Amino acid sequence: MKKSSNIVLVGFMGTGKTSVGKRLAERLGMTFLDMDDVIEEREGKSIPRIFAEEGEPFFRSLERKLVHKLSAETGLVIGAGGGIVLNPKNIRDYSRTGLVVCLSATPEVILERVAGETHRPLLAGDNKMKKIVDILESRRKFYNAIPCQVDTTNLSIEEIVDKIITLYQS
Repeated sequence: MKKSSNIVLVGFMGTGKTSVGKRLAERLGMTFLDMDDVIEEREGKSIPRIFAEEGEPFFRSLERKLVHKLSAETGLVIGAGGGIVLNPKNIRDYSRTGLVVCLSATPEVILERVAGETHRPLLAGDNKMKKIVDILESRRKFYNAIPCQVDTTNLSIEEIVDKIITLYQS
């Protein structure tokens, strides 16, 4: 990859997109952007509120517009929303201008990482483990279609960053 191109981290919630993305950007002298943060800032409301008031299709349309804009920029490490893989155009657009890396982890580790968080609208309510497993299963083919994969289950942030840098520079 060219140094000026982007690195886009995709994957399910709790796989490390934000924590890894921030460290990766720092190490490479790039700018980190979390798509959910950008959408919240633009809309003036939280993701759970957007889901509640406008619905998931509206949120996905906001994501799509943001992907289109960000894929035209360079020098970014982008922490993508967990559901951007649901629209193949998102991955296609990001792949044109950068390296797309899918981060994964076991459902147990994901639950551990997100257990105390309240900003996950898809995990609202009881039986979070079942929700995680069900959503992972429904998205598996989308995540598996991404050629660059890093399983973050048993790795430190630095180990994950090292793996992504190796992929980026090869």
